[in-house]
Amino acid sequence: MAVHNPAMRCLRLVAAVLALLALAPVARAIEVDLQLVLAVDVSRSIDPEEAQLQRQGYIEAFTHPEVQKAIRSGPLGRIAVTYFEWAGTHHQQTIAAWTVIDGKPAAEKLAAILAASPVISANWTSISAAIDYAVPLFEVNGLKGERRVIDISGDGRNNQGRSAEAARDDAVAKGIVINGLPIINERANFGRPPERDLDVYFENSVISGPGAFMVVVRSFEAFAEAIRSKLVREIAGPALPARFAAELTDERD
Repeated sequence: MAVHNPAMRCLRLVAAVLALLALAPVARAIEVDLQLVLAVDVSRSIDPEEAQLQRQGYIEAFTHPEVQKAIRSGPLGRIAVTYFEWAGTHHQQTIAAWTVIDGKPAAEKLAAILAASPVISANWTSISAAIDYAVPLFEVNGLKGERRVIDISGDGRNNQGRSAEAARDDAVAKGIVINGLPIINERANFGRPPERDLDVYFENSVISGPGAFMVVVRSFEAFAEAIRSKLVREIAGPALPARFAAELTDERD
């Protein structure tokens, strides 16, 4: 007569599951030349038109022949990108999950995802929360590549959450490089004077790590050119000089 032992049945079930797991193929990490997190400011100091100019700048950059040529020129000829938008400590929204870009079709797929999603703004500017949100994105993404970069674009200083310097230092301690795209314009910010010396702030408090750099934008209209220039440099990596800052202005000014 069979003995019904719940504990024994449980052990047999666990053993069966473990056996199946042992037989299942182990997924190999995808090797890429660069793992790039794009963190884009959508705080309310950026009006809807400017936010759309930012988004369009990334769409145009990834489909531009210069950027695609840079991707193909790497040892593996592919990079991985994820894109999120941020504002205060409680607003980080991933628009495009990790996408491997190895040619024009993949780049156009990423551009289509960005084009299809609405831009949602929120209060405050927390660069530190954006960095803290970005760091774990590298940990379980199924990718392999020594170069890990967070790119922060924004038009203001950190004004909520822990200090940007603390978040930056924690990220860099994990081997992550932080680049920047400070956007400087003369428009008043909720009645306050425009941000001054934002490039100096990014230099001292945001960017860091081997080869870290920033591209300074003097108008939102110049954003597309700026992001294209920055992406080419990020993809090229440490083969270029260790640090630089390029200032781009709208030719119509």
